[in-house]
Amino acid sequence: MAERRTYSIAELGPRYKWIALSNTTLGMLIATINSSIVLIALPDIFKGIGINPLEPANTSYLLWMIMGFLVVTAVLVVSFGRLGDMYGRARMYNLGFAVFTVSSIMLAVTWFDGDAAALWLIGWRIVQGVGGAFLMANSSAILTDAFPANQRGLALGMNGVAAIAGSFLGLVVGGVLAPIDWNLIFLVSVPFGVIGTIWAYLKLHDTGIRKHARMDWWGNITFAVGLIAVLIGITYGIQPYDSSPTGWGSPFVLSCLIGGFAVLVAFVIIESKVDNPLFRLSLFRIRSFTWGNVANLTASLGRGGLQFILIIWLQGIWLPQHGYTFEQTPLWAGIYMLPMTVGFLLAAPTSGILADRIGSRLLASTGLLITAITFLLLIILPVNFDYWAFAAILLINGIGMGMFSSPNRAEVMNSLPADARGSGAGMMTTFQNAAMVLSIGFFFSLIIAGLSSSLPSTMSQGLTEHGVPAAAAAQIANLPAVAVLFAAFLGYNPIQQLLGGQLSSLPPEQASFLTGRSFFPNLISGPFQSGLAVAFGFAIVVCLIGAVASLLTKDARPADRESVGEELAAVAGESSGGPSELVAPSTER
Repeated sequence: MAERRTYSIAELGPRYKWIALSNTTLGMLIATINSSIVLIALPDIFKGIGINPLEPANTSYLLWMIMGFLVVTAVLVVSFGRLGDMYGRARMYNLGFAVFTVSSIMLAVTWFDGDAAALWLIGWRIVQGVGGAFLMANSSAILTDAFPANQRGLALGMNGVAAIAGSFLGLVVGGVLAPIDWNLIFLVSVPFGVIGTIWAYLKLHDTGIRKHARMDWWGNITFAVGLIAVLIGITYGIQPYDSSPTGWGSPFVLSCLIGGFAVLVAFVIIESKVDNPLFRLSLFRIRSFTWGNVANLTASLGRGGLQFILIIWLQGIWLPQHGYTFEQTPLWAGIYMLPMTVGFLLAAPTSGILADRIGSRLLASTGLLITAITFLLLIILPVNFDYWAFAAILLINGIGMGMFSSPNRAEVMNSLPADARGSGAGMMTTFQNAAMVLSIGFFFSLIIAGLSSSLPSTMSQGLTEHGVPAAAAAQIANLPAVAVLFAAFLGYNPIQQLLGGQLSSLPPEQASFLTGRSFFPNLISGPFQSGLAVAFGFAIVVCLIGAVASLLTKDARPADRESVGEELAAVAGESSGGPSELVAPSTER
């Protein structure tokens, strides 16, 4: 590949940073929309390829469709950020856009059925995650290179808005498109990917300091093997094992977790010995980088599983109780969760601008305190809540997350030396994505534990009272709680799925009542609230730890402040009457 010229910011002119912001924001938006769009579309995808995901033999397909994208991005972002430091961040980012677009096309043209289709989709989702990792690893570094320190909070805040907003918009987009044709959920990102790829190739230029070095192969291998093993262990930990409702005692899960952590310890030892490490451990000597990443890690642990729990709450309990059929619940769950996105959209850019002016510490810490309070309010809220109270809590939760996210990213990125911004951004994203997978595992496990303690007796009693033979009721009641959760999560009618052929032997009025919109939600409400309290209690604790960690960072506020309004006015004036600031694109690609 031909060497590509590195430009200075002065050469590119003041408009370049806004070009970089708009392109990287598009990249983050389509990457995060695609990370969540599958969640709502899963029932239509599995129906389209002819697979029942609730059958024990197909559970792995379901788990990898949910978690595969997150796992691969968590593993690869550090390596891809390091490649950006070595060979050019714009080049690696552009490659990511291209990979992401090609994989979206391959997902959209799936022509198989059954197991072959499931494996095809999982494989290309992993490839799509590779493209997403390139985008995530280098977007923050590109913005940090392009923007002066006194405007990075705004830039990273806007980029963060796209990242979080995309994860919630994906739920709505998936809910609208999947019932029409599930292939559309992948096809919709193709035109944006093509435009973004061409736009990035023509307009994005490498402006940061490149540091050519030999690749740390042993570091890459041990990091990938160790982290993949840990994340696989977490993923399979939520599946039942033997007589246990979860798999944390499974030899396979324990082997993955213990072996993965052992390999990661070897990775740390290797990184302390090699000349050009994948993880620059010396960066942890920087106070803001260390405590900022601790805060980011704990915040991701607190909120990573929130989306999944809210989907189950809405789809399995609240929406059926308020007149929606189970088939309608995936779309409406996404719509009813929009207040959280609105709160984030309001707070993230505003807090980014404020962080540029007053510093990040207090903003980030206050944001996590607000988030912790909303988790407490969700515990107090009745399971069958008044929607406006629920919407207000979600709005405040989004505001709290927005107040934390932008200042935290700006603080961490501002603390990095210019030649380490790619690897530093990759490390930050790795902590965030790995924590989100861990959070999903914890939240699901805590909810399952809450359900397993009281749901069997409640379900057995409810079924026998409505005509199901005692032996059959006991057998159904003792099925793993995860099957009930997955059914609710996928928008299936859980009782209809559990009873199966038993329904035909019941009187029609009893069968209709059991599969109606009131029996299952009322049945699960009490046990679900018990698990919810434990899960959100954990979220409160880690958010408070993150708030303290944010206070331990060190604000670095530049004196040379230029307002965003002045900057945009200057750019507009130059573009309308002055000479063009952008040099002709280099042909040395």
